[in-house]
Amino acid sequence: MKSRTTAGILAILLGSLGVHKFYLGKIGLGVVYLLFFWTGVPGIIGLIEGIQYLTKTDEEFQSKYVTA
Repeated sequence: MKSRTTAGILAILLGSLGVHKFYLGKIGLGVVYLLFFWTGVPGIIGLIEGIQYLTKTDEEFQSKYVTA
């Protein structure tokens, strides 16, 4: 069971490197974030995703974002 809070904090602080995607088991997306981190776009997306993670309930987070 992955922590919603941990994923949110990783997304906000290290989202440009895709650390939150690796944490959630989405390795392919994590690599894409790493390849494009220099553009700044993954950082903005990571911030938005972090806020989304933190505003969901634990049940919503687990069902929507955590791989089976």
